[in-house]
Amino acid sequence: MNVLVINAGSSSLKYQLLNPDSGAVLAKGLCERIGIDGKFTYKPQVEGKEALKEVDVAMPTHSEAIQAVLYALVDAKNGVIASMKEIDAVGHRVVHGGEAFNKSVLITDEVMKAIEDCIPLAPLHNPANLTGIRACEKVMPGVPMVAVFDTAFHQTMPAKAYMYALPYEYYETDKVRRYGFHGTSHKYVAGRAAAMLGKKSEELKLISCHLGNGSSVTAVDGGKSVDTSMGFTPLAGLPMGTRSGDLDAGILEYLMAKYNMDIKEMVSILNKKSGVLGVSGVSSDFRDLENAGKEGNKRASLSVEMFNYGVKKLIGSYAAAMGGVDAIIFTAGVGENSASQRLAIASDLEFMGVKMDAEANKVRGEEAVISAPDSKVKVLLIPTNEELMIAMDTAAIVSGK
Repeated sequence: MNVLVINAGSSSLKYQLLNPDSGAVLAKGLCERIGIDGKFTYKPQVEGKEALKEVDVAMPTHSEAIQAVLYALVDAKNGVIASMKEIDAVGHRVVHGGEAFNKSVLITDEVMKAIEDCIPLAPLHNPANLTGIRACEKVMPGVPMVAVFDTAFHQTMPAKAYMYALPYEYYETDKVRRYGFHGTSHKYVAGRAAAMLGKKSEELKLISCHLGNGSSVTAVDGGKSVDTSMGFTPLAGLPMGTRSGDLDAGILEYLMAKYNMDIKEMVSILNKKSGVLGVSGVSSDFRDLENAGKEGNKRASLSVEMFNYGVKKLIGSYAAAMGGVDAIIFTAGVGENSASQRLAIASDLEFMGVKMDAEANKVRGEEAVISAPDSKVKVLLIPTNEELMIAMDTAAIVSGK
């Protein structure tokens, strides 16, 4: 089975065509500047096929972008499939499913309506996701389509973890609660961790650390999310590339009054000018911060230390919440590639059975056990693969498994 995975943004569209059974990627790419001047990138993963990089293609809407993708995939010279009939299903990443979806679903009119109902919870993302679905339905009529939600994996959290201590009517009327994000990533690496450890997911207590420009930590008990660091929005939790993470809400009132800011300006600062960028004044890229720190920039070093400290605290709190932990997982850009940050985060956790192996930790972007052989709690590096997880869910639903 071949599954086309679509991740649609407001003016962009990422895609991959892959076989969920083998994990083989046939082609991937990006449509950018949709509705502006249209830039198309195509990267066939088949030997002898030529790639296209930022080619000018007219894309006034997402429908033309999808059409450009399909033309490239079946192109006589550089295509990777003979015809569109070889695309068995389409999996769409949808950011927010609210409380309506606790798993991936076949897209129907009712599902589309429910995704629309979640727009107030994700006003920047869900409309774009809907646009991508409608564009595919227009260009690929009759091909089954599946919605895979970032929030679905976290719908197993108990009320004590997802509720906020606000007047209860804000939950009842306005659905204000912790939703969590990066669910597709956390679900994928939790499954891989079970395979690496040779155990069933139901037997394991895991702490998944998805660390990058956007970061979240999730407690996974018996294969289910029981707590996560992002909240009602992806702004909560750890300090990230440009997001503040958790802070005292009183700070907002104080700064808004002092500098005569409205809430829109304040939220923009929290989302786009804070995090490690705000603290360091250097960059939102952890590689830049590491280099600046080596050159003596104390603020750059401080921003990384704050981030690492935040992750360490979450690991400790989630281990306590689950009554123990069998393995800690590092994934995503920072988690997969920064040996120094992994070591800093997982060091000094011997009291809870974690013992790192500095040599084993000297690895990038490949599955590995990076804890010492005698560590009671295993520490794993697992590259995330959200596209494969989306394709696997899509295949399972379409085939009725």
